[in-house]
Amino acid sequence: MLPARSAEREAAGRSESPGACAQAPGSPAIHAVALRKRYRDTVALEGLSMTVGRGEVFGFLGPNGSGKTTAVKLLLGLARPTSGEAMVLGAPAGDREARRQIGYLPELFRFQSWLTAREVLALHCNLLRLARPHWPTEVDTALHTVGLADRADAKVGTFSKGMQQRLGLGVALLGGPTLVILDEPTSALDPVGRHDVRQIIRELRDRGATVFLNTHLLGEAEHVCDRVTILSKGRAVATGTLAELKGLRPSVRLRVAGLPANWWQQMAGFGRWVADGDWLLVEDMAAGKVPELVAAIVSRGGQVEAVIPQRQSLEERFLELLEET
Repeated sequence: MLPARSAEREAAGRSESPGACAQAPGSPAIHAVALRKRYRDTVALEGLSMTVGRGEVFGFLGPNGSGKTTAVKLLLGLARPTSGEAMVLGAPAGDREARRQIGYLPELFRFQSWLTAREVLALHCNLLRLARPHWPTEVDTALHTVGLADRADAKVGTFSKGMQQRLGLGVALLGGPTLVILDEPTSALDPVGRHDVRQIIRELRDRGATVFLNTHLLGEAEHVCDRVTILSKGRAVATGTLAELKGLRPSVRLRVAGLPANWWQQMAGFGRWVADGDWLLVEDMAAGKVPELVAAIVSRGGQVEAVIPQRQSLEERFLELLEET
């Protein structure tokens, strides 16, 4: 578990740095307006606008090549936008002071194979300019959090890809960052590792940190995200809570007896009807219309044997949005 930050750790961590002053009170963690990035003839990102509130887990979803990593680079100041702007923790994206408050796990990274896990974390404590007397506590906490305490003194060159992924996450957590940006954090992990990362993300949210989760694994987003943006071909095609996105196309399955064949074709006002053997599927229903639909069937002499409300899965909605772009 992530420990609550004591006053001593606060003094030792990023909050002591000048970067703390970069955070405008009440500002969102991330606010992007019409971000665009072009590489010669290739448009990697086209007019991205989004707002990520403080203390939420925000999912940034899209297939490989949709522009997700480009957007992360722009938010971190690792690349400059062709046009548009972004504010991160109340300061322009890339601001050195604000970056002290950000933990970042890139999709592709490599640590020196001859260093131990403990030495890698100590090196990054130094890069973060954390107070040296507190390095041992920061390192031990990170190792325990990501499940590498028993391999603390093993060389990174002996680590599996999943263990290196855990170490990278440990680096991103050093100093108790205000904003944690994770780029495909579970791509190399087994089911146990993915479960552990989800738990860490939830604990970061409980601590008040903001987590920006960049992933193409929809299941990961469904487990932990408060809101998501779906990106396709460099454009944001949908933003909202999971319930909002999955509820855009509500439907209901019915099994009805006692009415003549094709009776449902006379009730198009309730939605789009699709015959499925002994069942009928009504798509695009307005909210709260199920009782009215059942009453209409009964008034025609029908017997409603089963009513099963349905909602799209995130995967179904995701694929539908991609087909529309």
